[in-house]
Amino acid sequence: MPKYISDLPHALTHGDQLAQQLTSKRPAVFLDYDGTLTPIVDRPEDAIISESMREAVRGLAERCSVCVVSGRDRQVVQELMGLNNLIVAGSHGFDIWSPGGGMIQREEGGDFKELLDTVKTQLYEVLNAIAGALVEPKKASVAAHYRLVAEEERPKVKAVVDSILAAHPDKLKVTPGKMVYEIQPKLDWDKGKAVLYLLTALDLDRGDIIPLYIGDDITDEHAFAALAGRGIGIFVGRPDDPEVGGRTTAADYILHTVEEVEQFLESLAR
Repeated sequence: MPKYISDLPHALTHGDQLAQQLTSKRPAVFLDYDGTLTPIVDRPEDAIISESMREAVRGLAERCSVCVVSGRDRQVVQELMGLNNLIVAGSHGFDIWSPGGGMIQREEGGDFKELLDTVKTQLYEVLNAIAGALVEPKKASVAAHYRLVAEEERPKVKAVVDSILAAHPDKLKVTPGKMVYEIQPKLDWDKGKAVLYLLTALDLDRGDIIPLYIGDDITDEHAFAALAGRGIGIFVGRPDDPEVGGRTTAADYILHTVEEVEQFLESLAR
């Protein structure tokens, strides 16, 4: 049942309640990257994980399964994390990699490469003329960022995205995020399905395991919804943030900042 973000209990101040849910169970932790392990920044390349957060994730990964599920390219996430013992699902779960390889290796949307290259070119042609607009090509998608675009120019970004979707209604979809349009293959696949796949592939879909997903974006709602009734979802953000507004969520708890996420991960590792 969706809840207003403003009504969510805080994961640290309601730690006893959360600890009760974890009693006699081992967590399997799924983490978004931007806005969760690092603050949201104007330019994607500036979202560098802090050494203390990296250590918090490293310490937790020594005690339980930890997976990073990000909208970024999988290889970019691996480089940013600087850890070799994490499972990484990049491009919103379209590209999954495990240190052990084997059955965990999975790639969705590989047949769309030529079309996505065309989309990238079309976006560059229009957005290069709009101050502040950024095109981020990825392995399984192309993102159009408009955080740095003047308010009156933002409709131009939406217009080019809409025209691309209209030209390929059966092949492409858009996933909205925080000041970004993510153009992806129109496949029945998202962060939620990626998490459920990983639970099965890693043999974590068991009674003694409780999956826990932490994320801040609209795309993370797929994962919160997928785990509703079988795991724990933690939304990262402040209810008074204009980008959050009066949104509802399938998450169970809230953490307000990246620093609180770090504190929470350290508590899980104890």
